[in-house]
Formats: sequence, C-alpha cells, structure tokens
Amino acid sequence: MLPQDILAQVRRLEIVTGRLVSESFSGDYLSLFKGRGMEFSSVREYAEGDDPRDIDRNVSARTGKPFVRQYVEERELTVVIAVDLSASQSFGSADRLKREAAVEIAAALAFAAFQNNDKVGLAVFTQSLERFVPPRKGRRHVLAVIREILAFEPRGKGTALSPSLERITRMLKRRCILVLVSDFRDSGFERALKLCALKHDLIPVVIEDPRESSLPDVDAIVSIRDPETGIEDVLDLRADGAQFAQTQAARRAELAKIFRSSGLEAVRVGTDRPSLDPLLAFFRRRARRRSL
Repeated sequence: MLPQDILAQVRRLEIVTGRLVSESFSGDYLSLFKGRGMEFSSVREYAEGDDPRDIDRNVSARTGKPFVRQYVEERELTVVIAVDLSASQSFGSADRLKREAAVEIAAALAFAAFQNNDKVGLAVFTQSLERFVPPRKGRRHVLAVIREILAFEPRGKGTALSPSLERITRMLKRRCILVLVSDFRDSGFERALKLCALKHDLIPVVIEDPRESSLPDVDAIVSIRDPETGIEDVLDLRADGAQFAQTQAARRAELAKIFRSSGLEAVRVGTDRPSLDPLLAFFRRRARRRSL
C-alpha cells in the first residue's frame, strides 16, 4: 500500500470509526472499564470499622501505631491492542479481508481509549512479536497506531501465539486491558493464554471468515494453498464439504473450550458482517453482569 493510500485509509477510519465510537461505543467502554482498578493514595491512622487487611505493616511498625492504606479509583487506564498479522489474516471471501476487520476493531478501541483520556499501545505479531509500540495518550499517537497496523509488512507468515503472548506479558509490567485480535489458527498456546489472563484483563477477539467454516455447495475441484505454510492441496468441494465443516466445527468448539478454561469470553467478528457490532454487544453484556 502506497503512503498516500495509507493516509487516506487512516483518515477514513478516523471519520467512520470515530463517529461510531462517539455515538454508541464510548459510553459502554466507560461504564465497563472505568473504576475497575484502585491505586494507592496515602496512609492514615487506623479507625474502628476499618478493614484489617488494609493495614500497612511497614508504616505501622515504624510509627508504633496501626495505619491503613487508602486507595483512590484509577481514572487512567492502559489499553494494549495485540494484532495478529500472519499470512492467514490476508484472506477474505466476503466484504473484507480478516486484516481489514482487525484494523477496524483496533481503530474503534484506540479511539474509545483516546476519548476517555486513556493510554493506547500496540503489539504486532506473527510467529513472533514483531513490533511493540509503548502505550501513550493523544490523537496523534492513536493515528500513528492505526497507520502502523495498515502499513506494517510482517517478516513472518505463520501464527505462534504462545511466544508472542509470553513476550507481551513480560513487557507489560502493570495490569492493563489487553485485546488480542487474531484468527487463533494455532495450537499449544493454552498455558501462555492462562498466564496472560491472570496478569491482565484479556479480551480475545476472533476474526473469522465464512469460508473457513463451510465450503461452497458446488460440484468443482479446486487447488488450495495454505498462506502460512505454502502447502498446496486439491479439494473436491462437494465430496469434501461435510468433512471440512465437521473439522472446522470441532476446531471452533475446542477454541471455545480453551477460552472457558482460562475464564475468558471471546468476541467473534466475521468478515461478512459489521465488525463493531459484536464488540459493542460484548461490552454491554459485561457491563450488565458487572452491575448485577
């Protein structure tokens, strides 16, 4: 993509996505995430009715009197968007490529964070972590993050979630909201996912294309090639359709099981429908559960 094309894309995303965020997204972001964290403010002398668990043992030992730690609601959050740009993300049989859907999700989250004065960071990965943009505030930074996703040319083609998640977890010292945008076409990442979910508020966003679930019901033989491995094969669409659908349904069920075991609820975004609707529905579900 040429530089002028990238700038035009960034501008389009700012106009379209920014408007949607302002109209229907930012309020749900605010109600869901603000006030989730508490940060240390000061200490004061213990008073009757205080929670003994809040006693600061170091200060109490130094003064000879019990003191408790006081906390204030954390107003500033850090949102890190980890985007899978492996070769399979360049596939799309419907309205857009999976990579384009991923950019729309990232743009919406970045603008929502910007409108709420939060920091935004970016991690780009394939079979390894290829780029990390430290979290910062401001419109210029948000636009730079979106431009980075659009213009980035990955070195790797494969998907390896485990090493990428492990590096991201080590690099992010403080708890943050980590949005993991990928098609999750990988295996052996369960442990890394669980460890990451323990440290951060992890939100998996699964990018899907309808042709990854079922084949066209036509009598034809086609050549296919795996974009990540380069392996080629021949597929009889009608004869192989049922087996393909069963295999993909099993893979989808296994992925859902992995998320459940890590205590995660995934957002599923399809290339054949508006990208932001599932994310908005997810935010509203979580906000409702939190208010109960």
